[in-house]
Amino acid sequence: MRVTDPDKHQAKKQMILEAAKTCFAEQGFHQTSTAQICTAAGISAGNLFHYFASKKAIITAIVEDDRRQTQDFVAVLCEGDDLFAALNAFLDGVLDMAADRAQASLALEIAAEAGRDAEINSLYRLSEKAMCAELEGLISLGMERGQISKQFSASSVVHCIMVVVDGVFSRVSVDPQFKPQEEKAALKAMMTGVLGLSNGGEAQK
Repeated sequence: MRVTDPDKHQAKKQMILEAAKTCFAEQGFHQTSTAQICTAAGISAGNLFHYFASKKAIITAIVEDDRRQTQDFVAVLCEGDDLFAALNAFLDGVLDMAADRAQASLALEIAAEAGRDAEINSLYRLSEKAMCAELEGLISLGMERGQISKQFSASSVVHCIMVVVDGVFSRVSVDPQFKPQEEKAALKAMMTGVLGLSNGGEAQK
């Protein structure tokens, strides 16, 4: 009986996912064939289907992987002492991702597919809900510590942050000249205004 090494199995799956991400970002989900993914990954079709039953299974795995990575990232931010700095780090991460045209294209392609496929939509919304819950927890804790103003509810602040996030990716998709990281100072100033923080980092009353 052949025993599969779980680490090697996971590494191979991740390699296929990375190849698929590149293809989806460059050509779109529906324009990418499994043959193209196989070529990019350097594997046979039989090998691909050993790990993923279909192209849809690949994009499902990408969404789930993204959810885990995002939750882990925000969870680490919550461990810091300065939660306003943690939110700045979150925004930095968003801008870094948006600045990578391939990453931004992939994110928009997945969002578009979520609008077409009910199952992908369910996973996509679950991922977004989990991220918002993590951010709301971070903001609520910041309010308790006096690092973030209580002028607005934590859920309202999260909604505003998500508007910024969605807007950044939308702008990237329509304006090739838009460079997210060049607008970092302005975006952070906007966030500071929403959170009601003074320049000294203390919550305004």
